[in-house]
Amino acid sequence: MDSTPFFLDCDTGIDDSLALAYLVATPGVDLVGVGAVSGNLSAAGGARNTSDLLHLLGRPEVPVAVGAHDPLSHPFAGGAPHVHGRNGIGDVQLATSPTPLRGESAAEMLVRLAREHEGRLRVLAIGPFTNLALALRLEPELPRLVRDVTVMGGAALAPGNVSPVAEANVANDPEAAHAVFSAGWDLTMVGLDVTMQHRFEERHREALLAAGTPATTALARMLEFYFAFYTPIFGRPSAALHDPLAVAVAAGGATPTSAPRVPVVVDHTDGPGRGQTIADLRALYTGFAEERRGGARVVLSIAEDFGDVLLDRLLTL
Repeated sequence: MDSTPFFLDCDTGIDDSLALAYLVATPGVDLVGVGAVSGNLSAAGGARNTSDLLHLLGRPEVPVAVGAHDPLSHPFAGGAPHVHGRNGIGDVQLATSPTPLRGESAAEMLVRLAREHEGRLRVLAIGPFTNLALALRLEPELPRLVRDVTVMGGAALAPGNVSPVAEANVANDPEAAHAVFSAGWDLTMVGLDVTMQHRFEERHREALLAAGTPATTALARMLEFYFAFYTPIFGRPSAALHDPLAVAVAAGGATPTSAPRVPVVVDHTDGPGRGQTIADLRALYTGFAEERRGGARVVLSIAEDFGDVLLDRLLTL
């Protein structure tokens, strides 16, 4: 199978770790670089988690770069330790990777890789979009250089998870999200409409533990912390699969059944709608089926039970 170059931009918390493991385990994915951005924790902490996890997964050669610490318009607010633990990965301690982090920034890495793999590089953004916005400033031709962009972020019909209307990755840096959604590249949005509908259950976590490999054991231990956060939301130990579902849509492991291409505007004002992704989904009610040019492909549903798909992939580690 021919491999496809992917660049991952992330804020490596627990679901980012699942996404990274999914990519490493997927045939045909050539992970050529990873950038870290502040979100679930600081960019430096996320880069450290990413590097250590890649070492655990047997891919220490994948280059990791530290990206933006602060969002474009305000200081970093400190992350989400109540969701992901103090260290971002459920307070699980991983062995330190001997591979040094790259000297270039995440934005610089993205631009370099886009030039090296012109027209082929696929970009995955599963944290706040600061690094991508900075890369657009460095190279205005970036949308032409990359093949496509898939983001975990936003909500079209679903409510937000950090405000009534805003999803966390967009809300952490709405100015950056606005730049990314209006850049004109081929963009797919995998947001709360679909990610909140697909979950990892306790039976999935127990299967990872039973597999007994260093990677599956570490992921299962991280998930114990994540499940504790989601238990009051879902009424049982389980967790939404935000980041791994987004990367699976890009890598072919999840098949959208409803994904209209529509205009999407990010509210980056200072009002109550700050961070909202406003998707023009009127076609759902008018019967106008023709996709409009521009905008983003907004994934609303997928065919698979993604918890089972993710487990099967992780059990190959």
